[in-house]
Parts: sequence; structure tokens; C-alpha cells
Amino acid sequence: MANTNTAGAAPARRKKRDTRQLWAFGFCLPNILFFLVFFVAPAIVGVWYSLTNYNGFKQMDFVGLSNYIKLFRDPEFYKTLWQTILYSIVSVPLGYAVALGLGLLLSSEKIKGITILRILIYWPILLSTIMVGLTWRWIFGESFGLINYLLQCIGLDGIKWATNPTAAFVTTIIAGIWSGCGTNMLIFIGALKQVPGELLEAANLDGANKWQSFKHIILPHLKPVSFMVIILSVISSFKVFAMVQTLTNGGPGTATTYMIQYIYTTGFTKNKVGYASAVSMVLFVILLILSFVQTKVSDKSND
Repeated sequence: MANTNTAGAAPARRKKRDTRQLWAFGFCLPNILFFLVFFVAPAIVGVWYSLTNYNGFKQMDFVGLSNYIKLFRDPEFYKTLWQTILYSIVSVPLGYAVALGLGLLLSSEKIKGITILRILIYWPILLSTIMVGLTWRWIFGESFGLINYLLQCIGLDGIKWATNPTAAFVTTIIAGIWSGCGTNMLIFIGALKQVPGELLEAANLDGANKWQSFKHIILPHLKPVSFMVIILSVISSFKVFAMVQTLTNGGPGTATTYMIQYIYTTGFTKNKVGYASAVSMVLFVILLILSFVQTKVSDKSND
């Protein structure tokens, strides 16, 4: 009798498990469809476009790898790639230092109004990147900007933010760091709370100062988080577009034209959609490599 009951219960359990799996799939289905329609399908179309001379209208002849051959011989592409790398080299370390510094400063619950300070610093994340660009454009405007107005009030000449390549580059760095440091700050605050307090107390009893405790205890414990923040910041820096487009429009000239601006201008201004698609595929490979590196290093850190 017991065997009969057991045999009859097995199909019921399988049916219940299949029903749960079906419900789980049903809940995941909208996200799966969204991903297929808005990510996978455009990616496939982009690969096809990169193999044609499509101009955004009727012309679409298959040209094979001609766009890629032309791309790797194009000095304008290498100039844009270098400008993007330079933006990443400057903005990522500075952004990391600012976010970590704010995390250390605001990780203590003893400071009055700590929550309000965290909200104020995180607030730029809630703004669209277009609003970030417009905000800093009003600050860095040559004839109407806040900074130049203050400089003129004390008798100094205004800075040519929009026509000087170095000044324009600096504005993109500052705006990029301001808009992205809030998220990284919260990540560091969460990681700092996981640093064993007894280690810091022991170091203090042994006579270690704050710098020594930070260098030998806090930083090693932040290593996995730090690497994640750096890699994500690098990926984000390679994808910067709307903020720079609104702030400098890639100028003066092409001084602040980064990869996405180059793709946008080539595809939608010059009507070279096929060539722009080839550039986007190269950018995709670069970001894929960076993501692969992040995954591998994160796995090693967790072992």
C-alpha cells in the first residue's frame, strides 16, 4: 500500500514542479521578448548593415568586409578611439578616487545629516544624461556660464570652454565624474561596512595611523569591489554619448568626439550607416573583451 502511495505521489510532484517551471517561464517571458526584440534583433541587423554600403535610404549593396578594411585604415577612427581611451584613462581614476573618498567620508553613521548628504551626492544619477549635459553647459558656457561670470566679477578673463580643446575635454571629465560618482559611492559605502572592525581596532592598538589602516586593511578588503567599479567605469566611459553631445556636441571640431559620437555622426549625419555599423561592431568587441576580463577576475576574487 505504501509503495502504491509513493508511486502515485511521484507523478503529482513532477506535475507540480512542471507547473512551477511554467509559471517561472511565464514571468520571465516579457523580459526575454524585450531582450530579443530590442537587443538581439538590432544586433543581428547591425552585423548585416556592417557588411553593406547602406546609406539609410534605398542603397544597400553587399560589400563584405570592405567597411572593416576601410575602418582599420581610417586615421579618423584611430583618432576617435584614442580620444575615447584618453577620456577613460583620465576620468576613471579620478572618478574612482572621488567615489572612494566620498564613501570613506560618508560611511560613518555618526555624522549628522549623513542621509541627506548621500541623497544630494546620489541625486545626479536620477537625472537624464541630457539634463546633466545641459546643467554643465550652463556652468561652463563662454558667454553665459556661471564660472566665467564669477571670473569676470573678480576682474579675470573668462575661459574659452567651448573653443579650447583642452578646456572642452576638462568639462566632459568633470561632468562625467559628477554624474557617475553617486552610484560608486554607495557601492563603496556598502563594501566599507563589510571591513572587519576588529582588524581596525587591532591596528589602532598597535599604533597604526589612519593612512596605514587604510592602506593595509581597508584597501585589500575593497579589492574585488574596486576592480568591479573600475571595469564598469571603463565600459561606461566607452559608451558616453548623450552628456557629451549636449555639453560640447563633440567640439571644438572633433576634440571631444568619442566613439559613440563618431558612430552617430557617421551614420546619421554623413549617411554612412553601413560604415557606422562596422564601427559599432568593433566597439562591441572591445566592450565584450572588457566584460570578459571583469568576469574572469571577479571569479578569481571570489575563489
